[in-house]
Amino acid sequence: MSLVIELSAVVVTIRDHQAYVLCLPYDGLRNDGPQLALPSGPFLPHNHRTFDLALRAFVTEQTGFTIGYVEQLYTFGDDGRYAPVITEGHAVADQQAERIISLGYLALTPDKAFHTGLKTEWVAFNELFPWEDWREGPPACLSRLKPALDQWAASAPASEQAVRQIRIQTLFPAGFDHWNEERVLDRYELLYDAGLIPEAHRHQGKAPDPRTGGHEMMSDHRRIIATGLSRLRGKIKYRPVIFELMPERFTLLELQRALEAITGLNLHKQNFRRALERTGFVTPLGVYKDDTGGRPAELYSYNREQFRFSPSQGLSLPTLR
Repeated sequence: MSLVIELSAVVVTIRDHQAYVLCLPYDGLRNDGPQLALPSGPFLPHNHRTFDLALRAFVTEQTGFTIGYVEQLYTFGDDGRYAPVITEGHAVADQQAERIISLGYLALTPDKAFHTGLKTEWVAFNELFPWEDWREGPPACLSRLKPALDQWAASAPASEQAVRQIRIQTLFPAGFDHWNEERVLDRYELLYDAGLIPEAHRHQGKAPDPRTGGHEMMSDHRRIIATGLSRLRGKIKYRPVIFELMPERFTLLELQRALEAITGLNLHKQNFRRALERTGFVTPLGVYKDDTGGRPAELYSYNREQFRFSPSQGLSLPTLR
């Protein structure tokens, strides 16, 4: 059996209070609409000394810019995966290899890289996972997904129905107070198991369910992104990685909006600022931004020296309830 090692990059940026992931157009196996793929490429031992260098090289080649912060996410090796071949900025399915092992990476970049020179597309997280964004109240798609999940649970054998219901109630609780924003991957896999994700129907050779939400992607690339978003939502609480997404100078409101875009939650402004002040991660610059639509707001910068002394400290996320 032949084996291909593929590297896939979840490149994230923030722009206009939205979190985006970098995608490529995908010439898929179906002709019923556009599909997307992550920047991906094979690891070639004779060309690449390390996985990290290989990832950086092909992301630059495919997207036209250089990524900064990178960390490895997970290894994806389920049967039935297929790797994309990048041709003139498009991802094309390659099903010749018998088994594809993909190493997923999370990369963070400020929005100065938002405009790329090649055929790429920045796609908002809430277009891929619309059930994850609570900033404007309960997501509208839940009114379709929850009855469908209940129907899926009721269709199981009697011995499995309770287990399915507990899983549903845990990941899609009736009240917001029990919502755990970090469990993006768990919710995606639940919807996949319930047949409410287009990729599940594609793998079964069926037409998509009209109740499904979110933009379809090639292979298991949306699962890789769900893994990256879960990691990022958790990590900002114990490491200051959010500053990898911020420009050199920013207002405190812009920092808050960036965190809200990642978590899909609204933060309590005063409590957030009090918690931020205790970390020492930001330094006031004594310069003010006038184009805020209100009072001028002071600009701040990230104090990287503070991270040297508090390497395990992230940001508190006091949410509005």
